[in-house]
Amino acid sequence: MTAASLRLLRAAGFVSNFDRFCITPMVILIGIQLGAPLPTVMLAASGYFLAYGLMQPVWGLASDRLGRVWVMRFSLAGAAVAALASVLAPNTTVLIVARVAAGAFFAASIAASITYVGDTVPAAVRQRPLSELMTAFALGTAVATIIAGALAHYVSWRLVFALPGLLAAYLAVALRRLPEPPREASGALLAPFKVVLRSRWQWYVMAVAMLEGAVLLGFLTYIAPTLEAQGASATLAGAVSALYGVGSMSAAQIVKRLVGRWSPVLLIVAGGMQMLVAFGLAAASTSVPSLVGCALLLGGGWAFMHSTIQSWATALSPTARATGVAMFGLALYVGSALASALAAGPAEHHAYRGMFLTAALLTIPLTIAAAVGRARYRG
Repeated sequence: MTAASLRLLRAAGFVSNFDRFCITPMVILIGIQLGAPLPTVMLAASGYFLAYGLMQPVWGLASDRLGRVWVMRFSLAGAAVAALASVLAPNTTVLIVARVAAGAFFAASIAASITYVGDTVPAAVRQRPLSELMTAFALGTAVATIIAGALAHYVSWRLVFALPGLLAAYLAVALRRLPEPPREASGALLAPFKVVLRSRWQWYVMAVAMLEGAVLLGFLTYIAPTLEAQGASATLAGAVSALYGVGSMSAAQIVKRLVGRWSPVLLIVAGGMQMLVAFGLAAASTSVPSLVGCALLLGGGWAFMHSTIQSWATALSPTARATGVAMFGLALYVGSALASALAAGPAEHHAYRGMFLTAALLTIPLTIAAAVGRARYRG
């Protein structure tokens, strides 16, 4: 893989994560301006995550049949249109529909970029470029939460949705320079699903991914609302949430150096320990310093644990890699959406500490399941 190709893939992942996380520090402001309660506005976030997850196998199947680059370009063009609809939404109903559509289209970029790496980089060194992608994904998260909070507070939340839309439109054109990697003929329409779903390890890794999505991504959504419920501005809440991206970017650089020196199991356990401490801090106190530590450690946990599990997922079904990675993404984001939706009720009553304690407790079985499974895998 060339450096130019990796830059384009990083850009596609960056804009996807930017769009996915930009709503987090704005939900309270959007609710106030549109006259809607928090649980209703959170449907725009949880609906986005759910669509993002449910469309993974659709894009994976299309990628295996039509090509990685074609899928990225087509989906980014659709994402640009959905972003425009989000900008113009007159009420929460239209906003929710637009965000669900945006989630459905942006869902293709990250999975397709990861699959592209799987197609073009040998398994022994694959986690290094995957860590580069994770860095770009984390940067998208960090920039989104910082810019979203500031722009929503000082200008308008509508402008925030316009930014990823413009970037998506640009990339839909720019990605024509990305060469299509060779892939095996997929045969019958549903043949890739048959290959993927016959693998017991695929099911195991999907179960781990669903729990990971629930524990990390689902509860991460509530760091900004926790601060805003205590009177913090959207700008401050967004800045604290953005530290998740800072932690992830910093830890990704460490992970790149540790690949080949630490076993995958050790990387998973190190990530799980960071996540446990992170949620423990938030459960003990929802002060700004505690949530700063929580966000940084969650980013570190994501870089250590998720990049390792993600690399594992790319090796499970090499003859239907895009579909396999997509099913992994489906599990991850469905778990995220379910946890985000279920936590909306406690969040409305400001029961944030109990919510983070639940996340800390769930981190334990997640880490054990991921580490034990990776230790036993001999593929």
